[in-house]
Parts: sequence; C-alpha cells; structure tokens
Amino acid sequence: MKKFRVTLSFSRYLLRATMSETRRNQSSDEQIEKSEIQHQRVVIENSHGEKLVGVLHDTGSTETVVICHGFRSSKNRIPMLTIASFFERAMISSFRFDFAGNGESQGSFQYGNYRREVEDLRSVLQHLRGVNRVISAIIGHSKGGNVVLLYAAKYNDVQTVVNISGRFFLDRGIEFRLGKDYFKRIKDNGFIDVSNRKGKFEYRVTEESLMDRLTTNAHEACLSIRENCRVLTVHGSNDRIVHVTEASEFAKQIKNHKLYVIEGADHEFTSHQHQLASIVLSFFKLDPKKDDESGDISTSNQDSMRSVVPITSRI
Repeated sequence: MKKFRVTLSFSRYLLRATMSETRRNQSSDEQIEKSEIQHQRVVIENSHGEKLVGVLHDTGSTETVVICHGFRSSKNRIPMLTIASFFERAMISSFRFDFAGNGESQGSFQYGNYRREVEDLRSVLQHLRGVNRVISAIIGHSKGGNVVLLYAAKYNDVQTVVNISGRFFLDRGIEFRLGKDYFKRIKDNGFIDVSNRKGKFEYRVTEESLMDRLTTNAHEACLSIRENCRVLTVHGSNDRIVHVTEASEFAKQIKNHKLYVIEGADHEFTSHQHQLASIVLSFFKLDPKKDDESGDISTSNQDSMRSVVPITSRI
C-alpha cells in the first residue's frame, strides 16, 4: 500500500501561516507600497542563442525565487502570477519566465524537451547570479515541477525546491494528448500532429521528442537530489491531469521532502490560488532547523491518507 508522510509541526505552522496570509490578502485595508516594487522585463539568452523573456518582481531584495511554468503554458498564467504576487507582498523578489518556444520567448515549441528546459533554467539562474542575485528557491508547476526537480538532481546549487502538480510517471498521460496507439503511429509516420477540439493544428510530436519524454527518469532524478535540498510537493486531490497518487511517489524517493495535498483542488488550483501560494510561501519561510521531524504521521492505506489531508489543508 502507498505511504506518505505529513509533518505535524509543518502542518501546524502552515495552518497558522495560511490563515494569517489569507486574512491579509482578503483585507480591504491591505496597502502595498508599489513605489518600492518594480516589474522589469528581462531578456536572457539561453545556451542555444534563443532569447528567453521573463518578468522580475524586484522588491529591493537580492534574494530571488524563480518560477517555472508547465506544458504549453507561460509566465503570465496561474498559478505563476499568484505565487509571484504573494512573494512580492512578503517583499521577496521573484522571476517568472517563458521557456524557449513558449510565451514570448524565442524558439519553436518541442514536445518533451525536459533536458533542454533544465538548461534554460540553468541559463536563467546563471544570469541572475551574474547580476548579484541570490537564488533562494526554484518553483515549478506541472511540467515545470519536473524541470525544477531534474535541475536540483543535476546541479545541486539551490537548497529549496517546490514541485506543484508534477508528474512522477512520465510514461502516463501521453495517450490523453496523442490518442490511442500513439507509439505505433509515430513509428509508422515519424510524427503525430496534435489538434485542438476544433480541429486546429497546435503542435507536432516527433519520435525524437516523444523518446525525450519517455527516457526522462523522474525516479532516478529524485534519488539523486541531495539531503541538503529540501523539497515541497503540493498537489490537488481533484487533479484530472496528473493523479494525486503520483505525489506520494515523490515523497517516497526524495530524502528531504514534505507533501501537501489540497483537498478539492484541480491541476491549476483554479479555486485554490491563495491557499496554494500561502503554502508555498510558508514552506519557503520555514526554518528547517526548527522543523521537528518527530511528529510525522505515516499512513498505510488510501482511506487513512484521506483522513490526514484535512489536517494540513483545511483553512
């Protein structure tokens, strides 16, 4: 049976912090000194000579978190915008950007492309460090969650990583986009063209790009993340894109890991934006030296797992 762990001290901390953060954000008296905060459009060249476009939320602090979007998404969609806004209110700078072939960035969209997006993230972090910014966390949603984990496994130069709705089993979910018998069809034709519901062409999947995804090993990456890197996984219990059970797989394989399931949330946390952002910000602020591991709860079946979720997710 599947197991996952929820730390009681972390849960209580999050409960207090998210309640406080939600009240502040819903208060009509909330005032933000916008003169202190600048949104700067920044263009960074990746290792392939393509220009990546991002937005720096400069609060005056050199401490910076980097936020990565998911599959065919952009820096300007939820939950990236909401998370950046919450960090901004906490006077912590953030940088959200578009991977190559997405949003405003140059390049053509490629299916798969996990390793190349890891290198895009590498180019972004190197640039920010080159202008004297301290990278204190990398945060990724959906495919971006996989990218930040793969980055942490390869480079080990960021000590806080947040994986939101990431997929552990990368061989799953492909038929949803490519249709039945996709492997045979791509072998026969060399590619599959994907259209939207109205029949309009959206993107092409080549055999090479499909194999890039299928040969990306999330299990191996998780085992390679060192213990000095603390990882938070947040997942919605009603995620119809990546099933919530995949979240517990990250908890099993990553040495220094916290798992938080938000009851009722979908893949993009459409109706749970503030709750998600509060959890991420609270984890970021949590002093790992004060996070007592002695209060862990272990559950051994799906029913008891459900009973634990409200302890951490009820606000």
